[in-house]
Amino acid sequence: MTATPIPRTLAMTVYGDLDVSVIDELPPGRKPVETSLRYEENRMDVYRSVGAQLRLGRQVYIVYPLIAESEKLDLRSVEEGYDTIREIFRDYRVAMVHGRLKPAEKDYQMHLFASGEARILVATTVIEVGVNVPNATVMIIENAERFGLSQLHQLRGRVGRGADKSYCVLMSKRKIAKETRQRLEVMTSTTDGFVVAEADLRMRGPGDIEGTMQSGLPMKLNIANLATDGQIIQIARDDAEAVLTADPELTSPAGRIMALELSRLSRRTADWSKIS
Repeated sequence: MTATPIPRTLAMTVYGDLDVSVIDELPPGRKPVETSLRYEENRMDVYRSVGAQLRLGRQVYIVYPLIAESEKLDLRSVEEGYDTIREIFRDYRVAMVHGRLKPAEKDYQMHLFASGEARILVATTVIEVGVNVPNATVMIIENAERFGLSQLHQLRGRVGRGADKSYCVLMSKRKIAKETRQRLEVMTSTTDGFVVAEADLRMRGPGDIEGTMQSGLPMKLNIANLATDGQIIQIARDDAEAVLTADPELTSPAGRIMALELSRLSRRTADWSKIS
């Protein structure tokens, strides 16, 4: 079960390797998360919005790509962010979680936030799954240009779990690659995990269905396009299942024709290997 299928998972459902049940609506009482793209010059406006949510009694996540400052990477770190956020929001307790904390300390920091004692949680991506705090209504993702679509959507999913309106703010550098900007625009244009996953599939490729690659490799099929022809591929899959149910040995007149065609196609090993 997933809210954000990675490209390979989505491709496997199309190829028929998985049976799928689709839930394409929010649970009752939840509202879509409003997602916006902001830059460094907007930072104080973002902090003012955070302050307004805190005064309403809400809680806030702030996610960073690094644990500590790096001389090689011009990215924000959770340790630096912790000091900054504590200084700006002095009236509120701030918790911090990252992968280098000992398990007991990590559990304690998470308890502070989950119980409401800490109103702000600064963290790395360790919180992208398994965290459920309905009172948290703001997710700020620093250096959002460094994250992939699936990861951004997973992080956004930490808010919007209660009845209150929730917000996700993508903080980014202005000068970024075209493909990176397209990723961020997908995030601001939809909250639908299926739309996000399909965009991820188009941008990154389906991965290796018979191997371990979760993305990458070209979507080169002879006829169909995995990213745009999902409905007709599903129809073809249903037809194939009907044939296998009625004539599994392909011994009927029509079945023998299909068997000959399959035999012919199987000799084109080099071309058909592209789908794996």
